[in-house]
Amino acid sequence: MTWEAHSFEAWSRVGRTAKGGDLRDSRPRAAGRSWKRVIDLVTAITALIMLSPLLLIVAVIVKLSDRGPVFYSHTRIGFGGAPFGCLKFRTMKTDASAQLAELLQNDPAARSEWEATRKLKDDPRITAVGEILRRSSIDELPQLINIVRGEMSLVGPRPVTAEELPRYGEHMWAYMAARPGLTGQWQTSGRNDVSYEYRISLDVHYLNNWSLLRDFIIIAKTIPALFSQRGSY
Repeated sequence: MTWEAHSFEAWSRVGRTAKGGDLRDSRPRAAGRSWKRVIDLVTAITALIMLSPLLLIVAVIVKLSDRGPVFYSHTRIGFGGAPFGCLKFRTMKTDASAQLAELLQNDPAARSEWEATRKLKDDPRITAVGEILRRSSIDELPQLINIVRGEMSLVGPRPVTAEELPRYGEHMWAYMAARPGLTGQWQTSGRNDVSYEYRISLDVHYLNNWSLLRDFIIIAKTIPALFSQRGSY
């Protein structure tokens, strides 16, 4: 059995447990959860303070680039299925929604890519400044605020939309058993260069093998992954 197949099988068991009972059955141990939250809170607050000059500079650049909003809040599904506004620096044009609808209607190839990955490799909606922010992942730094709020964690599954969640099938219950992460195994394993199914298997593996040590390892791997920019678009 391949590693991916084993991960799907393992998460399937977690999903059935959570679906049939309390979501806490598949969450990390209580003591570990408490420490994870403390680490999240201390690290996020410290990072916001230390990065405040960079965040201010980026905010000014985004605002001056086209006079649109600095931040973009997109509704994602969090712990226990609760929706929250996932924050990012705005990287798209102000009429991005209309552009996407028109593109998907008129371009079958783009529509197929969007349906498969929820991403477009050559996305015409992204601004010049937004391209740089995405390549460097700086656009996601406002999610430190989500971490302080308790909506996200430093490490966890990639946050998904309500529209995406059914793609997890029986595994959606396992996804909702943890806070989505600013980083995670998806970000350190190729990001958009991997299939959606493989991304799910990475979440499976993380949730079934969670530990604070694993979180620290993923954080350490995130730094070289950012510099490589593999799959960042």
